[in-house]
Amino acid sequence: GFSLAPNNAPRTIFTDDRPQIVSNINAYLLDAADVFVGSRVKPLCDVPEIGIGNQPIDNGNYLFTKDEMIDFLQTEPKAARWFKPWYGAQEFINQQPRYCLWLGTCPPNELRSMPHCMERVTAVKNYRASSTRASTVKLASTPTRFQTENMPEGNYLLIPKVSSERRRYVPMGVMSPDMLCSDLVFIIPDAGLYHFGMLTSNVHMAWMRTVCGRLEMRYRYSKDIVYNNFPWPAPTDAKKAKIEQTAQAILDARALYPDCSLADLYDEVTMPPELRKAHQQNDKAVMEAYGMSVRETTEASCVAELMRRYEELIK
Repeated sequence: GFSLAPNNAPRTIFTDDRPQIVSNINAYLLDAADVFVGSRVKPLCDVPEIGIGNQPIDNGNYLFTKDEMIDFLQTEPKAARWFKPWYGAQEFINQQPRYCLWLGTCPPNELRSMPHCMERVTAVKNYRASSTRASTVKLASTPTRFQTENMPEGNYLLIPKVSSERRRYVPMGVMSPDMLCSDLVFIIPDAGLYHFGMLTSNVHMAWMRTVCGRLEMRYRYSKDIVYNNFPWPAPTDAKKAKIEQTAQAILDARALYPDCSLADLYDEVTMPPELRKAHQQNDKAVMEAYGMSVRETTEASCVAELMRRYEELIK
């Protein structure tokens, strides 16, 4: 067992077995004020909103592996233009998309000229109609559409919902509008390089590790706690440009290894030196945007500073 320290006894936090005498220990085991990060529906700062990818409710009829799609197209060649790459967290991290038959914008006459597609649509209609949920039964009347549709018209940012705790950085990526995502990832439709640089940084990762939930030990990124409460800096134009530049350098470093998955690139043992250096430069640019000392700041003091900013913002 253990006994609670009396109010006047020194409080000690152990980081990697190094004791540190502190004035306060909050719920996140930080030397910071007693602040609790609750759930928030909209972002605390002026940044793009985050949402989930698509939810088909199709009983698997519209999703194909690459080989299944190739087989299907041998019998239904006209369907080729209606297939799009499909990414959940696994497909994204392993860079092995499945494929989605998206017929939501297919004209009726064209759909009726493709009997194998018609079979799939009819199967979805019947599957939804036999559901015990009234909302799903209602969807049976629009069988080519999904329950949740999130298909940005421009490039967007993807963040996997669950990621290995062994990675220093949660792999994120810039996606093009011809790629569709599942509801196992978050997407930020209006995000640019600045947002990518901020979110992929060690500062945001430190925040995420502190406030996120866990699935077993894996990190569970969340919209309402991790993203919407994150206290963004107010950088000068020059500091913002620097983050955009270092964010682009991360994408350029990844592009040097086109045959590698993000699982390969973000493994702490196999991460290529160019990519590690690009991340370190980006980390530095983000810390400078907050006015944090690159040399002096530890993960704990970084999060304590973010908590202080969070407290200011919610006042």
